[in-house]
Amino acid sequence: MRRLILMRHAKSSWADPGQRDLDRPLNKRGRKAAALVGAWLRDRGYLPELALVSSARRTQETWAGVVAATGAAPTMYLPELYHAAANSMLAALHTAPDAGTVLILGHQPGIAAFAGRLVATPPDDEEFAKFPTTATAVIDFDVEGWPAVDWGTGRLIDFVVPRALE
Repeated sequence: MRRLILMRHAKSSWADPGQRDLDRPLNKRGRKAAALVGAWLRDRGYLPELALVSSARRTQETWAGVVAATGAAPTMYLPELYHAAANSMLAALHTAPDAGTVLILGHQPGIAAFAGRLVATPPDDEEFAKFPTTATAVIDFDVEGWPAVDWGTGRLIDFVVPRALE
């Protein structure tokens, strides 16, 4: 069995309109949400053994907030996850080093499409379909390794949005 924790970055700042999108940091609300979801992951025992994180500043800062609660895990910062489409995210997962639980931290709109296509039965949940900032899904796969993961083969185990934790 393999477990995927799929997370969208936390709320980012638009305070500097001239700033490159790649360089936008988290805002105060985003930092709080990252910590809340990190504590949720820790409390439920969803601890990543490897993290694949977009190279954007906001995803890196979201991951730092999660790590503060869950503890560190080997991390790969991947430029190809920056605004990646679902197919690109699946390709990145297929090349992940062997680990039982992998966390992917990315962006919309690809992450919602990725989550929806991975699970055999998507929930009838508007939040899951929208995958708002810091939304996190836990998906299990009955496979030997990450290269065997395909569309519709996952089982949604858990899903949370930060406002449910406040």
